[in-house]
Amino acid sequence: MNTPAALTLTELTSRLATAIALAPGVNDVWVTGETSDLRLARGHCYLDLIEKDSAGVQRAKMRAMIWARDYARLAAGFETATGTSLRSDLRIMVRVRTSFHPLFGLSLTITDINPEFTVGDLVRRRNAIIARLQADGVFDLNRTLPFPRPTLRIAIVSSAGAAGYGDFIRQLYSGASRLRFTTALFEAPMQGERTSAGVISALERIAAQADDFDCVAIIRGGGAVADLVSFDDYNLGAHVAQFPLPVIVGIGHERDVCVLDYVAARSLRTPTAAAEFLVSLAEGELIALHDLASAIARAAVERSRTAHSRLDRISGELPLLARGAIARERLRTGPDLERRIADYARTAISRRRERLDAIASIIDALSPEATLRRGFSITRLAGRAITSPAQAAPGEVIETVLAEGSIRSTINPE
Repeated sequence: MNTPAALTLTELTSRLATAIALAPGVNDVWVTGETSDLRLARGHCYLDLIEKDSAGVQRAKMRAMIWARDYARLAAGFETATGTSLRSDLRIMVRVRTSFHPLFGLSLTITDINPEFTVGDLVRRRNAIIARLQADGVFDLNRTLPFPRPTLRIAIVSSAGAAGYGDFIRQLYSGASRLRFTTALFEAPMQGERTSAGVISALERIAAQADDFDCVAIIRGGGAVADLVSFDDYNLGAHVAQFPLPVIVGIGHERDVCVLDYVAARSLRTPTAAAEFLVSLAEGELIALHDLASAIARAAVERSRTAHSRLDRISGELPLLARGAIARERLRTGPDLERRIADYARTAISRRRERLDAIASIIDALSPEATLRRGFSITRLAGRAITSPAQAAPGEVIETVLAEGSIRSTINPE
C-alpha cells in the first residue's frame, strides 16, 4: 500500500495564509457587525465581530483586533462623533484586513471605523423603542401627569457616591427661600449592563410606598458617555412611562438624550437643572400663598371700609326715616306708637352692633398687633422689617418689636 503524499500542518496553514492574503474582496474592505467581548490589553483592543438574524440568532462570528498604534486615534474619533465610546453591543462599520495565523487561525485587523453608521444605528434603535412605546399606548402617560401642589417629597433614584447626586442635593437645599424638602435615596447602578434592571428595581420599591412621595427624580451626572446608552432600554422606558408619580429625568450632560427624556413628565439636562426645577415649583407655590394671604387681607379691609360707609349713610338717613315712620305709625296706630318705636330701635341697634363687633374681630385678627400678641415678633433694621439673617451685618443694631415693648440688639460676628 502506497502512503499518500501529505502536507505538514505548518505547510497547510502557510498555504491558507497565502491564499487569503491574495484572495480578492477580503482585504481592505468595509464590514458591518456587532461588537462582542471587547477588551483592552497593553494598548491593543481585542473583540469579536458577530452577526445575528432578525430572531437574534448568531449567524457569523470572527475575531478582530485594533493594534495599539491605531486604537487611540480610532477610539477618540469614534467617541467624538457618536457621543459613546467603543464597547460591546454596538453596531459598527469597520475597514478590515483578513489574515490567517498558524496558531490563532482566521482573524480581522481593523484599520478604520465609520462612526456615522453607529450614530445612525443608535438613533434607529432609540426611535424603534419610542415607536414601540407609542404603539403600546403608554408613551404619554407619565408626560401628562400633573405635579402635586406643593411638590416637596422627592424620591431619588441615583448612586449615593455620584457627583450628580451631590449636586442635586446641594442645589435643592441651598436656595434663599429655605424650602423644606423631604428626600429619600433609592440606590441603583447608573452605569454598565445592570443599569436598566437596577433602576427598574428602584422604581418598584418607590411604587410600593408611592403615597409617601410627590414625584421621582432619576439623576446621573457626567462621566463616560457610553454608560448613558444603558438608559435607551424599552423595559426601563415602559416602567417610567407608566409610573404613577410624575418622573423628573436629569441624566448626563447638556447634549445627552435617551429614551427616558421622551417619556418622563419632565426632562432636564443635568441633575442641577432638575433640582432648580423643583425649587422653582415650590417657590411658585410660596408666592401663590403670599398672594392669597394678601388678597384675604385686602378683602377684609375692603369689607370693613364698605361696612363703615354703609353705616355712615344709614346714620344720616335714620333720623329722616324715623321721623317718617313715626308720622305714619302715629296716623295708623295712635297712642302705642312711641313704645313700639323704642322696641324697634333697640332691636335694630342690637343687630347693627353685632355686625360691627364681628367686623372688628376680623380686623383685629389680621392686624400686626394681634400677630405680636400670639408670640411672634418683628425684627427691624433702620426702621425696615428684615426676613433673613443675610440682611444684617455684624455690628449693626436691630430692633425686635414684641407685643409689649421692644428690644434693641447688636449683631455679633459668628
